[in-house]
Amino acid sequence: MYEGVVQDLIDELGRLPGVGPKSAQRIAFHILQAEPADVRRLAHALTEVKERVRFCAECGNVAQEERCRVCLDPRRDQAVICVVEEPKDVVAIERTREFRGRYHVLGGAISPIDGVGPGDLRIRELLARLADGSVTELILATDPNLEGEATATYLARMVGSLGLRVTRLASGLPVGGDLEYADEVTLGRAFEGRRLLDV
Repeated sequence: MYEGVVQDLIDELGRLPGVGPKSAQRIAFHILQAEPADVRRLAHALTEVKERVRFCAECGNVAQEERCRVCLDPRRDQAVICVVEEPKDVVAIERTREFRGRYHVLGGAISPIDGVGPGDLRIRELLARLADGSVTELILATDPNLEGEATATYLARMVGSLGLRVTRLASGLPVGGDLEYADEVTLGRAFEGRRLLDV
């Protein structure tokens, strides 16, 4: 639709997750109208992140060194590992300031439709971390969707014989939400996970 490099930029931006053709076009024209210094900073940030950022050798989280800051922190509880699908999930949990253990990032979830099986995830690495017996609890914090549930069930069966306490994050109604808009699974889980009120 556009000439040469402009269309190339729109096409490349359109390959990003969550960026459709109209958004890609909007971003491309924003870049065209931006100051050259701003564009250079963006290009530099993209280059730097690809050159300097890697995945933690221990947990799979993003890191600039061999191990991430969570794995390097001696104050974290090494007996509890929270299993998540992606590094962005670590950030979400860390924002709560409720969890003081370690993480294990799988790198996705089991999804036969997308051709992702257990062998494509960091499950072997998780089992290796559990082998020495120092971990007492495994928290399965995969997404509450079909793929996340399948992954959590698979992991629970895999580690069932290790004598670990295996837990799953509770799920239910969001704060500020309306019951009429909740789906059946969410509402059902909210009933299962109901708790006694202290009055």
